[in-house]
Amino acid sequence: MLKFCSLYSGSSGNSLYVENNDTKILVDAGTSGKKIIEALNSLNVDISEINGILVTHEHSDHTLGLPVLSKKYNIPVYANEKTWSVLPTDKIKNQKVFNTNEPFLIGDLKIEPFPIPHDAIAPCGFNIYSSNQKISIATDIGHVTPTIVENLKNSSFLLLEANYEPKILQASPYPYYLKRRIAGNNGHLSNETAGKLITELSNYGLKHVMLGHLSKENNFPELAYQTVLNELTAKNISLDNLEVSVASRNEPSSVINI
Repeated sequence: MLKFCSLYSGSSGNSLYVENNDTKILVDAGTSGKKIIEALNSLNVDISEINGILVTHEHSDHTLGLPVLSKKYNIPVYANEKTWSVLPTDKIKNQKVFNTNEPFLIGDLKIEPFPIPHDAIAPCGFNIYSSNQKISIATDIGHVTPTIVENLKNSSFLLLEANYEPKILQASPYPYYLKRRIAGNNGHLSNETAGKLITELSNYGLKHVMLGHLSKENNFPELAYQTVLNELTAKNISLDNLEVSVASRNEPSSVINI
C-alpha cells in the first residue's frame, strides 16, 4: 500500500511525503528543516526514517530545507544533473543524480521522473510506483503538454497544481512582468486548466486528486475546489468515483491510502 501526505503546499513552501511498507521519501523540502521535522512527527514518522528526498527543481520554495536535512541527517538528495548545476552543492550532502525519463529505485519504490514546462533549468514531475499502485506529483506547470498527460494516465492518486485564478491574478498588485510570468507557458497552472486536465485523466483510472501549490495572493482553496468541480460536472463526471481535495499551505493534509 502507498501512503501520501502533503506536509506543506503553496508558493511559500512545498514538501510532500510518500511511503510504502518499507520505504519513506520526501518530494521537495521547500520550507525549514524544523517545520518539515515537526510535520513528520505529527504523522509519527522520524526524520531518520526518510530514505531520500526527490527534488522537482531548484526554486527556493522547493529546496530551502535541503542543506539542513542532508547535512544533519545525511539523507540522500536526488536531482537531475542540470538541477544540481544550479543548486548550492557545497551546502548539500549525499547528492544523487537521476536522469529525467529514466526510472530508478529508492528502496522498493520505483521513481519515474518526467519533464514539465516551468521557468527552471530542468524541472520535472514524478510518478511513484509500489507493486501495482501508481501515484503522480505534478506542480509548477506552465502549460499541459502531451508528455504530461501520458505520464499522468493510470495514476490512482494525483497531486496537481491549481495555482491561480486568472481574474484574481489580473486584478492583483503584482507587477505586469510577474503576472505575465505566472500565466505564461513556463509559469503555473490555473484552476480551470487543472480542472480540464483532471477531467481528461478521470477516464484513466484516477480515483483521488489533491489540488496543490495554490497561490496565497491569487487563489483561494474554496475557489480552486469549486472551479475543478464545475469542470467535472460539465462533463458529467460523478464525484462518487473521483475524490477532490485541496492541500493546505501551512499544515499536513490527511494521510491518503492508495
